[in-house]
Amino acid sequence: MSLEKQVLTINITTMKSKVRFALVLALLGASSLGASAQFAEIQYHNKNDQYGKNRFETSKKDSVAYTGQKLRVGAGFTQSFQTLKHSNNPNVVNGVDQNKLTPIENGFGLASANMTFDAQLADGVKLNLTLYLAARHHNETWVKGGYVQMDKLPFIKGEFFDNLMKYTTIKVGHMEINYGDAHFRRTDNGNSILNPFAENLIMDAFATEIAGEVEVKYNSFLGVAGLSNGLLKGDVIEKTNTATGETRAKKPSIYGKVGFDGYPVDGWRVRVTQSGYYNGGSTRNTLYAGDRGGSHYWGVLTNSTDLTANFTTGRFSPGFDYQVSSLMTNLFTKYHGLEFFGTYEWAKGRPYTNAATQVDKRKVNQIAGDLLYYFGEKENFYVGARYNKLSGELLPTAMDASITRNAFAAGYFFTKNILLKAEYVKQKYNGFPTNNLYNGGKFDGLVVEAVVGF
Repeated sequence: MSLEKQVLTINITTMKSKVRFALVLALLGASSLGASAQFAEIQYHNKNDQYGKNRFETSKKDSVAYTGQKLRVGAGFTQSFQTLKHSNNPNVVNGVDQNKLTPIENGFGLASANMTFDAQLADGVKLNLTLYLAARHHNETWVKGGYVQMDKLPFIKGEFFDNLMKYTTIKVGHMEINYGDAHFRRTDNGNSILNPFAENLIMDAFATEIAGEVEVKYNSFLGVAGLSNGLLKGDVIEKTNTATGETRAKKPSIYGKVGFDGYPVDGWRVRVTQSGYYNGGSTRNTLYAGDRGGSHYWGVLTNSTDLTANFTTGRFSPGFDYQVSSLMTNLFTKYHGLEFFGTYEWAKGRPYTNAATQVDKRKVNQIAGDLLYYFGEKENFYVGARYNKLSGELLPTAMDASITRNAFAAGYFFTKNILLKAEYVKQKYNGFPTNNLYNGGKFDGLVVEAVVGF
């Protein structure tokens, strides 16, 4: 071997050793940082554990002193086991059942996990980033979203702004928008410690959009105003209808909320809110199809064996991806261990065809009620029941259809970060045409979940 090649080999080997050494140092540094930063106290932060339940918007109470930049690492993990059974009405054509369902059996679903990073950037200013480490819809790691939240404006001096920010919160980012109150209690992939049940509502209002929000809280009253791009992701490419050449509209969404959240008497909390969301024309709005994690009712009422692609089983989207107007009313009340959370939702919209042959808008309604009782010294045991019904013009071919769910749940917090919960669910479908899988559809059974959140 020539001298030049020997020198080159030595240099490459030395460089690789340095890289390995640098990686080891980085990992050691991350480990030491994680040990001190994992549970760091971040200003204006809702915790992802037992004590974070029944929290909605973050409080304006300045309870954590600013001592410099900090990083908090959090996570959510859920492992489920189910014994669900399903059936529907057959639709036999030429001796073949066109509505035949894929057989399912008792078993475990894929463990789902989230990771969150909350960074204290300045006094009253924080950054949130959330990752899906594993999900039913996507098994690989990917980003849910992130945002900057400002409860103070340390970079703008003045008594006016100091007083304004005592009541105001500003959020900007690619983030979970604050429409309705149900999204605060839903399961978000692996993060299910705030949901006393195994699943979300049948029509699951949840969307991550590029948005800006302003929240105002004064005493027990609150208001939210938001503006978003109305899409799951950014898009700068002009969209056209291939059949007509017509340019597709990409209009922003506007949304907001007003409400009251207070204690009329000692020990009795009442929160009531009214929310609205509107988009006049989108290339693909996902207000009711924005979840990228997946349902926790695996494989029900589907004829596909690909549970990754068919990840919303047990839920229903009305398909309002072009135009949508929605209203949600929520009532939350808690008196000592007894708790009720109610939802009424009205939505009107349509999918896109083209300007000349637009289909009529359809209307749907959803009601839901959760009644729970927490007991034990730290309210670490609970039992509860849920009633949920979606009805209306669910499909152009099912203009008077309904889906009804009854669920009964129980849970135990071993610690504030570890929850074991079980749910018995029974769901029925009515009013769907004979050539639809949901015709006479129903499923029932038990779902058990082991949950960790911090």
